[in-house]
Amino acid sequence: MSFLDRKATVAEPGYSRWLVPPAAIAVHMCIGEVYGFSVFNVPLTRLLGLTESLAGKDWTIPQVGWIYSIALFMLGLSGAVFGKWIERNGPRKAMVASAACFCGGLLVSALGVKLHLLWLIYFGYGFLGGIGLGLGYIAPVSTLMKWFPDRPGMATGMAIMGFGGGALIGSPLGVQLMERFRSPAGLGVAEAFVTMAVLYAVAMLFGAWLVRVPAEGWKPDGWTPPVQTRALVTRAHVSVDTAWKTPQFWLLWVVLCMNVSAGIGILGQASLMCQDLFGVSAAVGGGFAGLLSLFNMGGRFAWSSVSDLTGRRTVYCIFFLLGALLYCLIPFAQKSGQQALFVGITAVIISMYGGGFATIPAYLRDLFGTYQVGAIHGRLITSWSIAAVVGPSLVNYLSTAQKNAGVPRAEAYNLTLYLMAVLLVIGLVANLMIRPVHERHHLAETPAH
Repeated sequence: MSFLDRKATVAEPGYSRWLVPPAAIAVHMCIGEVYGFSVFNVPLTRLLGLTESLAGKDWTIPQVGWIYSIALFMLGLSGAVFGKWIERNGPRKAMVASAACFCGGLLVSALGVKLHLLWLIYFGYGFLGGIGLGLGYIAPVSTLMKWFPDRPGMATGMAIMGFGGGALIGSPLGVQLMERFRSPAGLGVAEAFVTMAVLYAVAMLFGAWLVRVPAEGWKPDGWTPPVQTRALVTRAHVSVDTAWKTPQFWLLWVVLCMNVSAGIGILGQASLMCQDLFGVSAAVGGGFAGLLSLFNMGGRFAWSSVSDLTGRRTVYCIFFLLGALLYCLIPFAQKSGQQALFVGITAVIISMYGGGFATIPAYLRDLFGTYQVGAIHGRLITSWSIAAVVGPSLVNYLSTAQKNAGVPRAEAYNLTLYLMAVLLVIGLVANLMIRPVHERHHLAETPAH
């Protein structure tokens, strides 16, 4: 098993750093399937009724929605718990562990579907798979920032772009597999989970085999660390145990939590929301979810690359100000029947949602340096865990309550959308309060790994 140790992944002279992004994307595209989980929501509520839900026997949408929330909650929690372990042991061991947990979770969930045990799916896809999400999410991001000190925003954007694009493959793959395995006795959900587990395991293990870490003291040819030109960018380093005690860490925690809460609920119910607002078919709703995945993916690379030029705080100000305005415009687009406007608004919102994920590691690197930045990132994404509960709950429960109260399905999301805009304003305030980390928190000397 020494093949998995960090020292076995130190790059030899001549290794191209451009081989690391494909390794990162191979893992992130697989675990990013969580963003396409909404295609399973309705089938999971009809496992017994097949064509429609059996009242009192089949599960409801809010019950099924917790699978998604638990998985993302565990992503943040496992990132915080295992962040320092990943820094010590390197990306390869973390990627293999991620594949075992995420793909194993799919297999456990398949069993839960067959036995019609919701708690088993909560455990499989939610708890076990969520741990796999956290391990697979942190390791490539930390590694890429070490390989690309000259372009940290672009580097993290490349990896996290793969995570955002997971639904681009996962959504149609899930639909096609369920159609392939559908029978008079079942909807093909369990068989889809098993097939996806096998396919994703192969891709993730390939990424683990390909990845390397730079040798101590390595830097790109011809590159020298620039003189500090921005107030929020430091060349010093802060340890993870110190970083999370600073006000900057917790302000960034609020920034990420608000940005994620405002986008994650919409993304998790994109297909159903589109159907409710405009009365389109499930196929069109699935296509809409896939389209948002494209913008989620593209926004991660585009916005994070822009942040290398403008600075991280400026980009987040754009996210919050423009995002709040666009959320308030969605009810207008629905009421006026302008589907194209709705698609355009949500596409921009989701691009900024994805861009927030891709930009936050570089923001951390600016404030705390590269030493243990992966572990710091791991602790910060506990905000994602909270957002994974807040965002989907606002959409699922408030929209369901509105429908039960007699509000037309097309207007049942309005209250939630206005609340999302308020969350973004809170994030804007936190972002504007961020200041450079005080020198007393800096390490006098950076320890070697």
